[in-house]
Amino acid sequence: MTALTISHFYLSRVQFFMRFRSLFCLLLIISMSALWGCAKVPVTGRSQLTLVPGYQLLSMSEQEYRKFLRKHKLCQNHTKVEMVRRVGNRIARAVERFLKESGQIQRIQGYKWEFNLVCGKDINAFCMPGGKVVVFSGLLPVAKDENGLAVVLGHEIAHAVANHAAERLSQQILLQLGGDALSMLTGSYSPATRNLLMQLYGLGANVGILLPYSRTQEYEADHLGLIFMAMAGYDPRGALAFWKRMMAASKDKPRPPEFLSTHPADRARLEKIREYLPEALAYYRRYLYEHGRVRGIQGMPRR
Repeated sequence: MTALTISHFYLSRVQFFMRFRSLFCLLLIISMSALWGCAKVPVTGRSQLTLVPGYQLLSMSEQEYRKFLRKHKLCQNHTKVEMVRRVGNRIARAVERFLKESGQIQRIQGYKWEFNLVCGKDINAFCMPGGKVVVFSGLLPVAKDENGLAVVLGHEIAHAVANHAAERLSQQILLQLGGDALSMLTGSYSPATRNLLMQLYGLGANVGILLPYSRTQEYEADHLGLIFMAMAGYDPRGALAFWKRMMAASKDKPRPPEFLSTHPADRARLEKIREYLPEALAYYRRYLYEHGRVRGIQGMPRR
């Protein structure tokens, strides 16, 4: 063999080794994740991947929450602020009771509940890991009353309790590793072919993994949120009316097809809520019984 042939031979071996190593590392991380990073979502029992340490996520959330509050004006309407905090704290206590009864109180270890109303036209609310909750004042007219607000806060708090933020971060970490591995494996391809493969990978990961998981998380937040609001003494049947108001408020906004969306289609969401209602109503009945209020729970809303 000539020196040039030998150098090409060893170079190809080195490239093969590097590609094999990248794949091996990716598979090793996935295997370790399956062994150590899996948890079960309350109620649904779905297995989820969590690679981000809880303490790190809580620290990041606290910093981002304080940064958000510094940039936004807190509402000074005492009546509205007190309503947000009253509903929020009732649901927080219900969450703590639910997790204690189900042996999962560690899910909110380190949580310090906080509820703030900020001035803004956005019809929105969110709950960050650690129990940091923001409601935009623009949401209140759509919520209409405490029961409608409980639907929103139950849903947003459920996202945090189900650890959806950590799950999304974990998915993005693995997809990034997959992209790095693909980039190394296609190192000898032409630039045009590599770019096409990377674009296809990104599209497939987004449409095939991230978006479906996001919709799954939305359904889970609806499911858990109904239970949490019911345990706090709010009628879960109000969720149907609330989501219809939300749909009416956003009817003029362009919506992508469901498979390209992070949220379920409106009709699909309402159908799922109807499926979840009997379970949530059982918790509501228990609340009414424990508080000596047994009226107002007979019958179910018609489809």
